[in-house]
Amino acid sequence: MKYRIEKDTMGEVMVPHDALWGAQTQRALENFRISGIKFAFPFGRSFIEALGIIKYAAATSNQRLKLLDARKAKAIKLASKEVLAGNHDNQFPLDIFQTGSGTSTNMNANEVIANLATKKARIKINANDHVNMSQSSNDVIPTAICISALLDTYRLLLPSLSNLIKVIDKKALSLKGQVKTGRTHLMDAMPIDFSQELSGWSAQLRAVEKSIISASKEISYLPQGGTAIGTGVNAHKNFGKTFASEVSKLTKLNVKTSTNYFKSLSAQDSAAQLSSSVKNLSLVLTKISNDLRWMNSGPLTGLGEIELEALQPGSSIMPGKVNPVIPEAVAMACADVIGNDVTVSIASQSGNFQLNVMLPVIAYNLLKSITLMSNSMPLLANKAIKTFKVNKKNIAESLGMNPILVTALNREIGYEKAAHVAKKAYKEKRSIINVAHEETGLPVAKLKALLNPAKLTKGGL
Repeated sequence: MKYRIEKDTMGEVMVPHDALWGAQTQRALENFRISGIKFAFPFGRSFIEALGIIKYAAATSNQRLKLLDARKAKAIKLASKEVLAGNHDNQFPLDIFQTGSGTSTNMNANEVIANLATKKARIKINANDHVNMSQSSNDVIPTAICISALLDTYRLLLPSLSNLIKVIDKKALSLKGQVKTGRTHLMDAMPIDFSQELSGWSAQLRAVEKSIISASKEISYLPQGGTAIGTGVNAHKNFGKTFASEVSKLTKLNVKTSTNYFKSLSAQDSAAQLSSSVKNLSLVLTKISNDLRWMNSGPLTGLGEIELEALQPGSSIMPGKVNPVIPEAVAMACADVIGNDVTVSIASQSGNFQLNVMLPVIAYNLLKSITLMSNSMPLLANKAIKTFKVNKKNIAESLGMNPILVTALNREIGYEKAAHVAKKAYKEKRSIINVAHEETGLPVAKLKALLNPAKLTKGGL
């Protein structure tokens, strides 16, 4: 491999000849060989896109504020556009686990863009003096967290969530009037309409959708403009406001400059809040996935209430076995998201004085969670909920034998007598109506009316 010599304040460094990065990136590349996970990780590349957006908006702002001449600004913006478009993702080789401020990654972006801009302008563009003008890693990286999280939330997460809610609502409507046995403690309980059960899922998802939208509004306040510690040293007093306006124009995101840079640099409350909302979404998806798995269990010795679409053979040794692969996969992704949120929570505690020193790992885990949930929900919607079939015969048989139906007789015969009827019906494996008729003398017609499962799903006396 051919190398060239680059210099920084610590001296000379050998850099691969074709690399767009410079000395500081190279030092970090050699220092942080920990995970092999890069910012262009396979869960999405929005963080690098956000860096390109930041450098573009900063160059535009500095030019508007008469700090950067037009020729240099144009070259930086052209180079930044290439970075945000994904043309140079292979030039971001650094490990997620690095200096806690993300200085290495900020300098990676500065060096790549500076080299690209130098070629375009045919004049020297300096990574620190020009590309990083009016900025610090301490406000660039928190801002990149905000922008990348917003991009992925609005482009991926919320559309996927909205679609899942629609699919559930449509499925619920198609199953209206289909009564089944309800369950509490995994034990038989009073009847419930399938549509009622699915409406619970939908309501859970709508609640968490509101939470995600609320958290997204909080993370839309950008730290950019606070520079090193929140005072805004080396930046124009209007830089933050001008920058936020430029980002809004470029991304169509409704972002604003932070109302308190000291808070935005030292704390990651908004990232933690969004992570928590995404974690709550994972809890809802786990509940839905587990409900589907239980209802699908069998086919002979389980509940057998529904039949999920058969997507692949379920066993390497048991021929004919088909497993609920989609709910299982989604539940695993949800487990990972819960762990990611723990990491974000712990990392968010590391706001020592004027800077949080775990920014890269916050970015990684937050964006990973958003992407996992964004990709899981279409699978759950299209390959599980939309396509499952109801086993009406099994449901009807189990419902007719359900001794808990006797609950509806409490007002007619009392709790103790009703309990006796239920236990006898269960012991003798007979229908509750026949046993109740024998034990109480109530007419069969009246018992059928009182114990009508469909009527019991409507509540009341």
